[in-house]
Amino acid sequence: MLLTIDVSNSTIKAGVFDGDQLVAFWQIATERRKAVDDYAMLFLNLFRSSNIKPKAITGVSISCVVPQLRSVFRQLCIRYLKVTPFLVGPDAKIAIRVDLDYPSEVGGDRITNASATYALYGGPAIAIAFGTATVFDCISEDGTYLGGAIAPGMIGALESLTERAAQLFKVELIRPPLAIAKNSMHAIQSGMIFGYTGLVERLVQRLKAELATSSSKPVQVVATGGLADVIAPETDEITVVDHQLTLKGLRLVYDLNKD
Repeated sequence: MLLTIDVSNSTIKAGVFDGDQLVAFWQIATERRKAVDDYAMLFLNLFRSSNIKPKAITGVSISCVVPQLRSVFRQLCIRYLKVTPFLVGPDAKIAIRVDLDYPSEVGGDRITNASATYALYGGPAIAIAFGTATVFDCISEDGTYLGGAIAPGMIGALESLTERAAQLFKVELIRPPLAIAKNSMHAIQSGMIFGYTGLVERLVQRLKAELATSSSKPVQVVATGGLADVIAPETDEITVVDHQLTLKGLRLVYDLNKD
């Protein structure tokens, strides 16, 4: 079995694949101060809850954008699973070509999302990851990763708004009845949900126009991340929501690099 781990700034997603089937999936909060043993106990409990024996894990593929946690998860795998993990980086073999000014700057999550999007949905395509940042990655029809755009994430923007404005407060990100709100809660929800929908739509339209210069095929727009479920119902620009896109990408990249 293959354990895949995607460590982002705010959450850690992990999944176990048996062949190409995802048989277990977990999501926990990222805690930078946790030690190797802390995370190990947590993962061993997750394995136990899903009836997965640690010795059944024969490979591990990791994407980690939190530098101080890379060694933590590497040591976790070596000590507790007896497996040396594969950490996705700029030197990883992938099934798409990279056309960027500085490939080493790109995080492993973006590489895996682009790889998975092209492998599963073809090109041209745009992958949108709704996380700490809202990240747009573009792949051409012939499988070239072209780059993309990064906007502030919805949660960070909401926290900044409520922390800096004394009379505003945190709200749940659910759709308000109308865009013209009659109270503060609905006003914040309107600005966040309809405002971010507008950001996504306009940026996707611009990215599509640039992709159209090299292809006449329709562009597939694949969204991932928990907040994809908030924005996707509000727009026709998103083709599909795939919450396990990054984990699927980690499996694909692992298969290309395991030899």
